[in-house]
Amino acid sequence: MEEFFNELFDYNFYCNKQLIEAFGQMEDVPEKSASLFNHLLNAHHIWNARINGTEPGYGVWQDHTLSDWTDIHYENQRNTFEIITNTDDFETRIDYQNSEGRLFTNTVQDMLFHIVNHSTHHRAQILADLRANGIEPISLDYVFYKR
Repeated sequence: MEEFFNELFDYNFYCNKQLIEAFGQMEDVPEKSASLFNHLLNAHHIWNARINGTEPGYGVWQDHTLSDWTDIHYENQRNTFEIITNTDDFETRIDYQNSEGRLFTNTVQDMLFHIVNHSTHHRAQILADLRANGIEPISLDYVFYKR
């Protein structure tokens, strides 16, 4: 399971890094794209905190400057790799509260997979928004990453 998650988070890291670099070359990042990317970073941070049993430092839709995205992204990745490395049983169930204060329980495995799936979902929305703004989106398909 550790190898599986390391591979998924390597891909996730690659995709986010590609977007950060692409955003850095734009004169103006479309507002919706920036909001979605901030949310993607925040959600990753929040899920790491839930797994670790700590209070998250960011809100779900908190805005960050483009200049902070790389540091937040690296910190998210570092924390996730620590979780993956230090998890003995990915079926361990964790109780947490969602952003609305409702209680839930999920396995570490489900929570980690959700981070990647959630990120992929929002990256697709970002790429569609870039296209709608006349910006040719970069290809972030998994198969292209593996090639």
